Amino acid sequence: MSAGVGPREPVATEPPAARPNPAPTRWVLLIIGVGVALAALNLRTAITSVGPVLDEVTGGLGMSGAGAGLLTTLPVLCFALFGGFTPVLSRRLGDHHLLVYALAALTLGLTTRALATEPWLFLALSAVALSGGAVGNVILPALVKKHFPHRVGLMTTVYTTALAAGTAIAAAATVPVEQSTGEWRLALGMYAVFGVVAALPWLAVLRHSTRGRNGRDHLGFSQVLRTGIGWQAVVYFGTQSSIAYIMFGWYAQMLRDQGMDPSTAGVALAYLTTLGIPMSLILPVLLTRTRDQRFFVVLFATAYLAGVAGLWLSPLQGVWVWTTLIGIGMGSFVFALTMFALRTRTSAGTAALSAVGQSLGYLIGGAGPFLFGLLHDLTDSWQAPLLLVAFLVVVNLAIGLLLGRNRYLEDAVEALDQNPA
Repeated sequence: MSAGVGPREPVATEPPAARPNPAPTRWVLLIIGVGVALAALNLRTAITSVGPVLDEVTGGLGMSGAGAGLLTTLPVLCFALFGGFTPVLSRRLGDHHLLVYALAALTLGLTTRALATEPWLFLALSAVALSGGAVGNVILPALVKKHFPHRVGLMTTVYTTALAAGTAIAAAATVPVEQSTGEWRLALGMYAVFGVVAALPWLAVLRHSTRGRNGRDHLGFSQVLRTGIGWQAVVYFGTQSSIAYIMFGWYAQMLRDQGMDPSTAGVALAYLTTLGIPMSLILPVLLTRTRDQRFFVVLFATAYLAGVAGLWLSPLQGVWVWTTLIGIGMGSFVFALTMFALRTRTSAGTAALSAVGQSLGYLIGGAGPFLFGLLHDLTDSWQAPLLLVAFLVVVNLAIGLLLGRNRYLEDAVEALDQNPA
């Protein structure tokens, strides 16, 4: 058994009307592994495909500035809302059925919003697509823990790398397709094909699983939030998301204001986002091979602070060094996803911690870019906004040093149940 991973999870007690599923065969596990990768590839396509053609979308729909603002805020709202409901839906429907429904919602939303002619309808159908991505965000770490308890590092590598790849593909391919066809609708709608392909292995998996409720061994929102681990997961996920959203949203503009030409600034941002792929390939296995992850927390924070200091002192000279350091700091996102499995013993615990950490964490993350931009407007400089980033990094470091310790959510809940005072 890999170090840092809890003992084999106990078999949950099924309701009287349900029978436990038989242990999956090696071939079924292979199909599930492929399904995890394909599902993860879809989780960000509804988000990162819109930004590159936002002007074309708003112009084509006659969408107001307020509508465009709501469109860019919608992912955070949907991830918070639908992610929070995922454990409840999972208990009622079962993990596998729920993921199929999530992929169906994502595919339906991507297809139909590309045909929408009214701004309100485009927003509503975008919410449908984003609801599927939100549920997938929460349920995939739980499925990894459930089916691959002794291969969490390897499968988290598969999951996070596919997630990063899907994010990059949607960001990079949308504009070329729009320019070559002259149709922003086609450029957005084509990602629905990814959802159809991703659903195929899970439809095969459904033949080997029974429909119905998951076991009774589950944790609710309130139980998770009564523990230190629960709040640490929320704050850590929220602060790292806030920093990442700030960088993705403002990095290129900040460099342009310092005198960099737009094309080079765009390349710098693309390089920053691409660094997520090697981080996703390397980090999960390393994180699961150690019981205490505080070294990695310090590494991410140190890289972040060094990169921010470079942007403060000499933004253009050494920009590729600063970009690389910030990209290493963004490895905190990989830890934030991996720790849902590292800090829990069961798939039910993983689902609960993932739901709480991501739903509330994304609300924190969504505030970061707004505050960054507000500080820039108020001060007409980038120094105060960069101080905000440094503050978020310090908070992230302090919380990460607590979260990186070798502890488990279920143990904390049990201790509180035994000593409610």
